[in-house]
Amino acid sequence: MKSSFIRFATPIVAAASLLVAFSACRHTTSSEDETPDTSTYRPEQTPATEFEQKLKVVRDAHFKYVWVFSRLDGKPFTPEDSQVLHTNAPKVVDWVGMDDKKKFIAGSNFEIDPPQMGGLQKRFKIEDYSGK
Repeated sequence: MKSSFIRFATPIVAAASLLVAFSACRHTTSSEDETPDTSTYRPEQTPATEFEQKLKVVRDAHFKYVWVFSRLDGKPFTPEDSQVLHTNAPKVVDWVGMDDKKKFIAGSNFEIDPPQMGGLQKRFKIEDYSGK
């Protein structure tokens, strides 16, 4: 009786051991382990100038309107100029200035009212980068 049990149990134990051994050691590949397909990937070029870098910062904020302000005479902005900008464009959320203080990039989701824009145009050169 003992020998028939051993004869019967031995193949079952052996088959179960083989099944566990082959299924547990299987190597699965995940998408993290695979190297990415670089055939169509093209990284964005780093903006070359300070102006391009700061313009990208404002554009990446997804404002509806983007303007670049500079003085008509090309000189750096004074505190009085900054006050005029802030007073006449109160809905502008983001002001980014160049290191030389000769240009300011403005970002807003609201238009500057036409009377205020007219006053600003008399004092500043205004370039509209909205949607470009």
